[in-house]
Amino acid sequence: MQVTETLNEGLKRGYQITLSAGELDAKVNGKLAEAQPEIEMKGFRKGKVPMALLKKQFGARMIGEAMQEAIDGAMSEHFEASGDRPAQQPEIKMQGGEDWKEGDDVVVDMTYEALPAIPEVDLTDIALERMVVKAEDAAVLEALENLAESAQDFEAKTTESTDGDQVVFDFVGKVDGEAFEGGSAEDYPLVLGSGQFIPGFEEQLVGVKAGDEKAVTVTFPADYQAENLKGKEATFDCVIKEVKAPKKAEVNDDLATKYGAESLDALKAQIGERLEAEYVQAARAVMKRALLDALDNKVNFELPPSLLEAEASQIAHQLWHEENPDVQDHNHDSIETTDEHRKLAERRVRLGLLLAELGQKAEVEVTDAEMTQAMMNQARQYPGQEREFFEFVQNNPQMQQQMRAPIFEDKVIDYVVELAQVTEKTVSKEELQQAIEALDEE
Repeated sequence: MQVTETLNEGLKRGYQITLSAGELDAKVNGKLAEAQPEIEMKGFRKGKVPMALLKKQFGARMIGEAMQEAIDGAMSEHFEASGDRPAQQPEIKMQGGEDWKEGDDVVVDMTYEALPAIPEVDLTDIALERMVVKAEDAAVLEALENLAESAQDFEAKTTESTDGDQVVFDFVGKVDGEAFEGGSAEDYPLVLGSGQFIPGFEEQLVGVKAGDEKAVTVTFPADYQAENLKGKEATFDCVIKEVKAPKKAEVNDDLATKYGAESLDALKAQIGERLEAEYVQAARAVMKRALLDALDNKVNFELPPSLLEAEASQIAHQLWHEENPDVQDHNHDSIETTDEHRKLAERRVRLGLLLAELGQKAEVEVTDAEMTQAMMNQARQYPGQEREFFEFVQNNPQMQQQMRAPIFEDKVIDYVVELAQVTEKTVSKEELQQAIEALDEE
């Protein structure tokens, strides 16, 4: 087996791997000899099939296996000896391709981009500021008022209905004068403006009072789920039973009980803890950005062009979809990358490689428990299909890596923060909010 360097420019590497015909034949004979004792064939006892017959019967398959094993082995030995780590899967091309025939040498060209050497970074001289926000009484009271609105009830009124009122009514829906299945109900409570019914329905119930009868005419959308109603005009004969105005719940122990707290004081304490937990997460995001900026300023090394191109393309694609939210699929023209995309890609790739190196040296690992928790959190997005989601992730290594990557990054960030010089600064909620908004503008 011979390995010859053919390219060494920057991070680009090229090697030619040559497996002589004699070496390949010896490997094939070795594999056949190893399998011979277990092979049975008509006319021969087990283990007594002649080698020539075995080679005729199984030689082609053994040649493929021996060739693959030899090339894989040569690649592994090369990476172990050179210390190179490919940025992406190496490109392998066999000279001759389909024209190769038994008796020829096997010559394979391997090209790849090597990951760069990451310089050492002194993490102890990084200065960071952690913003600290306490849950003030005003913020707790505001949260309580929001809970009271969410827990609103309705009380009967004698005046005409307005947007936001609840109308309790009976209705019968008809198409072409005939009542249709699923188009009728009694004592149905509908909050006007909730968008619960098809477009145009709720607006026509604004201004009704208890005892009124109202004919509501609407047209079902062309994409309505019921095939027999798509695009059809329908009339709903409505009898108004009650009109109720929204009534905000009172901030008292009863409200606390609705939200699972023993008392109003206990609910206030829970809200305070939740708010401060949210402040901690927001402050961490601000400090994380400052840390990444500091790391980005500390290092500068050559980056693999293939990783930069892939990252810039992904950024351009993501930003395009954010600007065109109506396009849900990928059936659109190709998206050109700009200098802005490439500049952002350089930062992301550089920091990604640096954090990976720091995490590897610090032996940071994502535990099975952390992965399980992440899977459980994501599975909640698919109620009733949690088991299917778990099975999908377990059988999809790429999905597992997508879930593992942010956990790993957060753990590396925590590791760096422990080594950095961190000072705490007490600020107001508004100051923290301004800092968060500044992140979105960058």
